[in-house]
Amino acid sequence: MPDEPYEYAEWKRCRVNLDYHVEIAKHYYSVPHNLVHQEVETRITQKTVEIFLRGKRVASHLRSTLPHRPTTIPEHMPSSHRRYRDWTHERIRSEAAKVGPDIETLIDVILRSRPHPEQGFRSAIGILGLVKRYGRERVDAACARALLLNARSYKSVAAILKNGTDRTAPPTEEAPILFHANIRGRSYYN
Repeated sequence: MPDEPYEYAEWKRCRVNLDYHVEIAKHYYSVPHNLVHQEVETRITQKTVEIFLRGKRVASHLRSTLPHRPTTIPEHMPSSHRRYRDWTHERIRSEAAKVGPDIETLIDVILRSRPHPEQGFRSAIGILGLVKRYGRERVDAACARALLLNARSYKSVAAILKNGTDRTAPPTEEAPILFHANIRGRSYYN
């Protein structure tokens, strides 16, 4: 008799996505990043997912049932992605505090608004990176504007800086708001 009991396995062909993961039952498993766009075969058992390229195993993961979540091995990541691993909540907040109070507040809002704070790391690190190009004062002013507009992304802050609206006075509540004669206005519904 064999040393281990028979284990049922399913095989599936997958194409490696741009983010160097393959999707199996709504969960994402990493493969080495140089396999992007390659077609691979996966062997799926109750406990493991193995990924093969031309018969050679390139990755193996414990199977996960969490939908729409990734399982990533750091060695599979390109070096440009690995550098984000070194960022922590504390480091991001500390770097933001060095720039100014508005960027610190915006980054805190970004990190708290995501189901998992790590999902806000790219936006936060991107906003911090704008300091090299535009300077501390402008980025902090752009973050103040973004907070007023309830904009919580790198793209919003970058657009504010690109358009120069960080240098203009923000709209105030006292400024007259022009309405068409048939519209009752904000105060009607309060």
